[in-house]
Amino acid sequence: MHISMNRRKFIQSISSVSVGAVLGAATGTGLALAHPQIKRVGGSKLKTSLNAYSFNKLLSDNAKTPGSGISLFDLLDFCAKNDFDAVDPTAYFFPGYPAVPSDAFINDFKLRAFHLGLDISGTGVKNNFADPDPKKRAADVKLVKAWIEVAAKLGAPVIRVFAGPIPEGYEDKWDEIAKWMVADLKECSEYGKAFGVLVGVQNHGDFLRTADGVIKIVKMVDSEWFGTILDTGFFLTPDPYVDIAKAMPYAVNLQVKESPFGAASPIRIDVKKLIKIIRDSGYRGYCPIETLSVKGQEQVYKPYESVPRFLAELRNAIEQSA
Repeated sequence: MHISMNRRKFIQSISSVSVGAVLGAATGTGLALAHPQIKRVGGSKLKTSLNAYSFNKLLSDNAKTPGSGISLFDLLDFCAKNDFDAVDPTAYFFPGYPAVPSDAFINDFKLRAFHLGLDISGTGVKNNFADPDPKKRAADVKLVKAWIEVAAKLGAPVIRVFAGPIPEGYEDKWDEIAKWMVADLKECSEYGKAFGVLVGVQNHGDFLRTADGVIKIVKMVDSEWFGTILDTGFFLTPDPYVDIAKAMPYAVNLQVKESPFGAASPIRIDVKKLIKIIRDSGYRGYCPIETLSVKGQEQVYKPYESVPRFLAELRNAIEQSA
C-alpha cells in the first residue's frame, strides 16, 4: 500500500537521523561505514536525457537485423527533435554486444551526437555480481571493464551496472552475497578511475531493493568513483519516495520511471514531488527518463508517444521548481 506523507515532516525527520543510524538499525550491525555523501555546491541543476531502453524492442530488432526497427543513430535524431540535453545509449544496443563496438562506430556515434548538440550521459551493461559462481562473476567483471573503456571513448561519465538477483538458497545470506559483490564492484571502480569513468550500481528490485541496502553497498565499496544509479521505479518498499530521498546523496545518475511501483503499476509517479526531492538533495546532473512496456503487452506500447509525453511532464516539473 502506498503511504502518503507530509513532505515537510519527512524532510525534518530525515534531517534529525543520521544515515549511519538508519543503516545500523536496518542491518543490525551498527557499523559506521566510511564513504561520505557526494559533496555538491551551487544548488541543484537538472538536465534531461533519454535512456535508450525506452526503445528496447525497436533497437533490439535493429541490432539483430540491420534495417529493421531503429538504429542508435535514429535514436540520436529523435532526441534532437525532442530537444533532449543528452542520451544514454545502453550497451546492448550496440552492434555485436557483448563484444565492444569498433572505434569507427564509436567515433561516428560521438560525431553525430556532437553535431546534434547532445551529451552522452552514460551507458550500461548486463551483469550479475550476485551469482555465487566466481567464474561467472569474473567474466562479468571483464565485461564491465571492457565497456568502461568504451564509455571513456564515448565521453560517457558513468557506466551503469546491476547487482543481480538473489540466487536460490541465498535468500537469508545478504551479507555473504554483499562481500563478494563489493569485491567485484571495487575492482570495477578502480578500473573506472583509471579511465575517468564512474561506476554506478542500479537498484533494480533484485539484490538491491531498498535505499538502506544501496547505501550500505556504496559505503562498503568506499570509492569516489562509485555511487548509485537511482532508479525511481524499483525500490520495493511501501513508500518509494522515502527511499529515493535517502539514496539521492549517493546518486551519480538517475533512471526516472513513469511509476514508482514498477512498469505494470497504474500509479503514475508524482513528478513534481520527485523533482522536489531531487532538488533538495542538491543533485546536479542528468535526469534520464525511461518509459517501459508491460510484459505481455509489448504490442500496445508506443515509445514515440510515451517518451515525448513523459519528457513534457519532467520538463514542466523542472521548470516550475527552478
